[in-house]
Amino acid sequence: MTTNTVPTFYLYGEPHQSVGEDFVHVERLDDRSRPSEWTIRDHSHSDLHQFLMVDVGGGTMRTETGSFSFAAPALMLVPATVIHGFDWHDESSGWVLTAGRRFVDTLTRRHPELGALLEAAQLVPLTEADAAGVNLQMGLLRRELGWAAKGYQAAIEAAMLHLMVVSLRAAAAQDALASEHAPSPAAALVARYRERLETRFHLRERIADHAAALGVSESALRSACARIAARSPAAILDDRAVLEARRMLLYSNLSVAEIGYTLGFDDPAYFSRFFSRRAGLSPARFRRDHTTRNR
Repeated sequence: MTTNTVPTFYLYGEPHQSVGEDFVHVERLDDRSRPSEWTIRDHSHSDLHQFLMVDVGGGTMRTETGSFSFAAPALMLVPATVIHGFDWHDESSGWVLTAGRRFVDTLTRRHPELGALLEAAQLVPLTEADAAGVNLQMGLLRRELGWAAKGYQAAIEAAMLHLMVVSLRAAAAQDALASEHAPSPAAALVARYRERLETRFHLRERIADHAAALGVSESALRSACARIAARSPAAILDDRAVLEARRMLLYSNLSVAEIGYTLGFDDPAYFSRFFSRRAGLSPARFRRDHTTRNR
């Protein structure tokens, strides 16, 4: 995106104008998206933050840092000045809340932890419960903005704060889930080792050679395998060789000696002893027993 060709709007499609200190606007998502054939072109708002919620459908959110695909229910947070656009799936529905920067600043000064919400554009998947909460607060905001009953400003602030808290907690839950499932350095190393073995286990290379190829010390590889797989690197290598030997004994017509050669064993007798120690019976017995059993 290039900022010199991207328009700045008040609300999408409306010329830029100054924003009041307490400005808040809520509309249904399809109010502007449907007439625009479900495409909101790249634009920005100089003094307005936006909270967009989709409860049916989905689409793609474009920002200065990339594109993000999403499906309902989800919440999109767009800080003021950030260039953004959307390609919605046809018949998507939800809400668009637009709030003045000064109004949001007033809330975040009283509740500083909420300020993290609008440090950058972000996409936040919602649970069904969170989506119901956001829907409720959006509806309350729209109703309060439609009249001037006593206490309406307090009601708007309360609904806005509730919405921001739901957003903050949903974003925190997403971050925690990502951290929980992110592989540790040790797990990543073992995964790389197993991946390397898939194409090289038949070469019977030294563990030191594998470690060097992976860019770590042999002791680091041993430590990672012990921690993640409760096995030594050599045992993992042997496990993979035995698995392949079992497959070849069952599904090929190669002799035991030929299978040993294929798996990197120059001495057929050594291969037979190797297999027997790990499988509990000789290669010939394994083939005979399993072939008879499967008839």
